[in-house]
Amino acid sequence: MTDVVDRPQSAARKVTTLADLNDNLRERIRCIPAERDAHTDPIAATRPNSIFTSPEYFEREQEKIFRAYPVPVMLSAVIAEPGSVVANDTNGIPLLISRAKDGQVRVFVNACQHKGSKLVEDCEVHKQGRLTCPYHAWTYGLDGKLIGVARADMFDNLDKEQRGLKQLPAKEWGGVIYVQLDGREPDWSMLHPQIDEDFKSLGIPTAHVYGRKTFELKANWKVVLEPFLEGYHVQRLHAASIGDLFVDAPNIVDLFGANVRQLSGRIGYEPSMLDENPDGNIHKLITHAYTAFPNCVVVTSQYYISVMLLKPQSVDRTTVEYFMLTPGPAETEKAKEVFARSYELIVNVFGGEDFRAAEISQQGLNAGVPENTVYCGLEENIVRYYEKLEALMN
Repeated sequence: MTDVVDRPQSAARKVTTLADLNDNLRERIRCIPAERDAHTDPIAATRPNSIFTSPEYFEREQEKIFRAYPVPVMLSAVIAEPGSVVANDTNGIPLLISRAKDGQVRVFVNACQHKGSKLVEDCEVHKQGRLTCPYHAWTYGLDGKLIGVARADMFDNLDKEQRGLKQLPAKEWGGVIYVQLDGREPDWSMLHPQIDEDFKSLGIPTAHVYGRKTFELKANWKVVLEPFLEGYHVQRLHAASIGDLFVDAPNIVDLFGANVRQLSGRIGYEPSMLDENPDGNIHKLITHAYTAFPNCVVVTSQYYISVMLLKPQSVDRTTVEYFMLTPGPAETEKAKEVFARSYELIVNVFGGEDFRAAEISQQGLNAGVPENTVYCGLEENIVRYYEKLEALMN
């Protein structure tokens, strides 16, 4: 997918202040210790090589997690305007995600009810009122209804009402669109209301989509995920890029079901800083990092928010859809420069450092080394998250 940069969207918010956040977030942020008071305890924890390399284990994850529960497929902000539609392939299923004139998000299988042809073949956002199959020109509304059939006189007793697009259960949760991929009655219990409230506080549902990029990685999805659950790698892997902005300090961690929230002060943080400028940008002081069940990563930065959907393709293949969100479009030359520089930096950091590390790690894991991965105190959130997934799988 090519980058989709600076998609127009209005937004009133310029920065996120402490007051913009919900009560729970504000309370927990005030619990973050000063950098000098930070402390981390060692742990003893391991996981077997097989959770990253076994096809059987991968299939269990697919059965017990990715097919058993709704999964994230797109951000609300990508199709913010009524009349928008975007195609997206998730876990091998071609999807159409639309927002019709009534403002409701609907998700369909991207397949014509005549012979199964894809209606939309690219992954760009389209503004249109209807969808026409390129094969035989059957036409559908964004609500999935079949509204036109070429040479309808050649079909005997064709009931258009029975030939609408196949719709899947979908829900917007904190600005993330979740879908039950197999069409069964969904269990929404993993979508915790606190995470929904947090994402709304951060402005994710109404954010501006500045940039969008897809990465195809040769690594297990959990190997890709792990860096976003720990701070151990930051000063080492990112030594030449962003490492000097962070310290090996513990963060305030909360688990909401199988959702992980990490709140940490940036380098030199003192709790008194929170009250020095009530109208200041909270992201200059605090980094929010989330792993939303099961494969959505959210990380805040000073000028933007990164959202990633980690979509498992096979035991050692993962598609990552990356979105850079800003409060609004760049309206000044300075803002354009800052956003462009930020986008280049973060794509290079994630793509050239985090994702590269995942791929070179997978090569060793595929060779059977190590037999067991060992985790330290700075990586405890990885273990916490795996415990939640393993409970669901067992």
